[in-house]
Amino acid sequence: MIETKRMIVEPTPEQAAAKAADIFKSIVLETLRQRDVCHLALSGGTTPRSMYHHLANRALGDNVPWSKVEVYFGDERDVPQDDVESNFGMAQKVLLDNTPIDWSRVHAMRADAKDIDSAAREYEATIRHLVPAGPEGIPQFDLVMLGMGGDGHVASLFPHTEILAETQRLVAACHVPVLGRNRMTFSFPLINAARNILLLVTGDDKAEVIERVFKHGDRELPAARVDPRHGTMHVVLDTAAARLV
Repeated sequence: MIETKRMIVEPTPEQAAAKAADIFKSIVLETLRQRDVCHLALSGGTTPRSMYHHLANRALGDNVPWSKVEVYFGDERDVPQDDVESNFGMAQKVLLDNTPIDWSRVHAMRADAKDIDSAAREYEATIRHLVPAGPEGIPQFDLVMLGMGGDGHVASLFPHTEILAETQRLVAACHVPVLGRNRMTFSFPLINAARNILLLVTGDDKAEVIERVFKHGDRELPAARVDPRHGTMHVVLDTAAARLV
């Protein structure tokens, strides 16, 4: 059960991205008032890019102590880090290269590894080692950032794929038949253990999916399974995406 769900609707995609950046910053600062390190997971895709631009544009004059932020990734495509499709590559160019981040605290997924399953197990081991466990013994991220595809997928959790039923592995390799590609992704047990989840969705083409997720709770859509058990879910939409809710 979601302890708190906060939905915010902004007029335009740009304003939604700016609001998401504000929430991102607030969560980081609040976490660092309580603890020495903030553990957060970034997302890839088109929509988060705009939010990363906002964060990067503010970074030099901002009061966010980036050197105390531990950065992970919620999913990754099976491409090298310098590939245009890489989630890490996008986040690096748009956000991380423009912040005073401690690069020893940035943990990229090796989804292009020859043995992607072994690489996923290594990434899970890193998370278990570095991220403190929450009430259920699962590492508890301070923030997990998510976008949503037009088919309702989040991270690399696509409809009708085996990974949706995963209950033991926190990070796993998965095959996405509709794309004919392999991915590495957080599973729902890890996502839903987070203190904060920030879901940013914009665009009229997402409106019907948003309706199915938030009005009808249609669990055929992976986004409807985002359900932080001991945290807060922040949903930021633009008017177009929110027109049916």
